[in-house]
Amino acid sequence: MNVSLMWNSVGFYQIAKLSMIPVSCFLEVVLDNVRYSRDTKLSIILVLLGVAVCTVTDVSVNAKGFLAAIVAVWSTALQQYYVHFLQRKYSLGSFNLLGHTAPVQASSLLVVGPFLDYWLTNKRVDAYNFTWTSVFFLVLSCSIAVGTNLSQFICIGRFTAVTFQVLGHMKTILVLVLGFTFFGKEGLNLQVVVGMIIAIAGMIWYGNASSKPGGKERRSLSLPSNRSQKQNGLPESTEVSEKV
Repeated sequence: MNVSLMWNSVGFYQIAKLSMIPVSCFLEVVLDNVRYSRDTKLSIILVLLGVAVCTVTDVSVNAKGFLAAIVAVWSTALQQYYVHFLQRKYSLGSFNLLGHTAPVQASSLLVVGPFLDYWLTNKRVDAYNFTWTSVFFLVLSCSIAVGTNLSQFICIGRFTAVTFQVLGHMKTILVLVLGFTFFGKEGLNLQVVVGMIIAIAGMIWYGNASSKPGGKERRSLSLPSNRSQKQNGLPESTEVSEKV
């Protein structure tokens, strides 16, 4: 996502972030056989519309930026789906899963990160002139990142990747509000305010619609355990709806 932002305009970057929700929905429908109710689908569309209204401005696309956006969206969606899949399959808690995956992620970044950074920026990490201030903010950033990853695992484990993405757009709204509060009201206009209201209304609607019976279900196929069930007149397969 950082590479996508570096190579694309802010408007196209926001569009790429918005596409995370439909991609996550697609993965749940195809891989988990999840079915969404009409209200749940409409609430997701309302969230996307609200965030688009208040964040998407100028949109310009180039080939390498478009490719970076595709890789960013699909890799992030697959990672978030896989987090939910592992927690559900192995009954793992958020701390447990983070403890298993963080060392692998850290070691891979330590090996690949410097070379990738040099390829993208033509600057070497070891050539940076570290000061006490930069080290402090580096440690602070890493500490906040741990909390961010943990909250992601908790939210996805308790709900789903789609819910995490819907709630994640609340972060976009809060960033805008805090920016206007602390750095002035430049850029605050009727379009932004209307977009925020639409997005928040969509999030409230999504929470209500997805929590209702039938709002979001995983459909599974249950086969009879022995032949005697067929002989007793039971159907060979039964479709069961399980609340996610």
